[in-house]
Amino acid sequence: MVALSGAKSAASAVDDRHSRFTWLLLAFAGPTLSGCMPATTHMASADPADPAAKVAPIGYRSTIAPYTSLRPATPAPWRGRNEAVTPQPKQER
Repeated sequence: MVALSGAKSAASAVDDRHSRFTWLLLAFAGPTLSGCMPATTHMASADPADPAAKVAPIGYRSTIAPYTSLRPATPAPWRGRNEAVTPQPKQER
């Protein structure tokens, strides 16, 4: 009788380990496989993957459009430019 009770406890220990392994496997497999499920959310607007979806027109606007060059078109003679910016001599009385 003692030998039978020992055999039952060994079998129950194996069953207990097997059931813990099963629960552990399910605990990790559930969240892992849930990442493979497709999203089932409804889109608020048109589907972006739909080639017939209407989109806003694309326009081009230059970032430097109001710019105008302030450089002179042809270089002026340096002597004339220099004399134009020098102070005028004071007249003596």
